Amino acid sequence: MNYRLIALAALAGVLSGCATTATPPSPIEARWKGQSAGVFFARFAPPYSDVTSGSQTTYNWRGGFQRIKTKDGRSMSVNCSAQIVTDQNYHIQAINVVADRPGANGPSYCTELLTAE
Repeated sequence: MNYRLIALAALAGVLSGCATTATPPSPIEARWKGQSAGVFFARFAPPYSDVTSGSQTTYNWRGGFQRIKTKDGRSMSVNCSAQIVTDQNYHIQAINVVADRPGANGPSYCTELLTAE
């Protein structure tokens, strides 16, 4: 009987370590979630396609085309691709980066582009 109790306690301890914790939003979502998609598209370029499902619309977007110099002095062409989900009021609910490159100052050009003020 004690072995079952010990095994059950050990199992409970292991499973409690598997509990999910809320992950903080990405810097891009922290900057844009709740904002108007119109402001985003006016600043960075319009989307190239969209799909509506219920009260949400998902926009496929690509922009930020330019050449940058990286920290190690290399020059490279970069851009950013993302899916932008909006609610029925055209407010951004989520931004999911689809394609990214290293930026001039860090590992993500999309983060550098979309969080700059």
